[in-house]
Amino acid sequence: MPELKKALREQAMAARAAAFALHGSDASRRLAAHGLDFLRVPAGKIVSGFAAIRDEINPADLMLWLHEEGFRLALPVMVGKGKALLMRAWTPGDVMEAAAWGIAEPVADKPEVDPDIVLVPLLAFDARGHRLGYGGGFYDRTLARLRAKKPVIAVGVAYDEQRVDAVPVEAYDQPLEWVLTPSGPIRCQHH
Repeated sequence: MPELKKALREQAMAARAAAFALHGSDASRRLAAHGLDFLRVPAGKIVSGFAAIRDEINPADLMLWLHEEGFRLALPVMVGKGKALLMRAWTPGDVMEAAAWGIAEPVADKPEVDPDIVLVPLLAFDARGHRLGYGGGFYDRTLARLRAKKPVIAVGVAYDEQRVDAVPVEAYDQPLEWVLTPSGPIRCQHH
């Protein structure tokens, strides 16, 4: 399984880089245009996003739209290898600090929150809601921790080109309910 995931990861990184080169910042605007209305959740819910790195699709425009619609926002903070991410409250314009891999994180005085909706970065996804990440397991651990407390909707955020026929699945992998791409939301069909 690790070898299978490693090979798929290399292909997926190339596909994502090509999609980023093709679509650029237009993809971020197209994500925001879809919003999260398809989830049918009321404003006021907490949505955790992420600060895009490298050629990840950027959810920044979507986050601004959510803020204007009255959603409460959060961003992840890494607390260590092998641990779940901590989600801290975040508002557009907040001071951020650079963490591992140059990822911007909210500063330590922001309160920890448990989001209702988690926007999840990924390398590849399939129609069943399985995702391929970077291999650190951060989002799997985070979703498992949050789902043990309350219902949480995981929404993968990706270019359309990141869809694959099947992502290899291991016991600890947490499924996505939806994937939002520039061409629109995809409801995942869990089997």
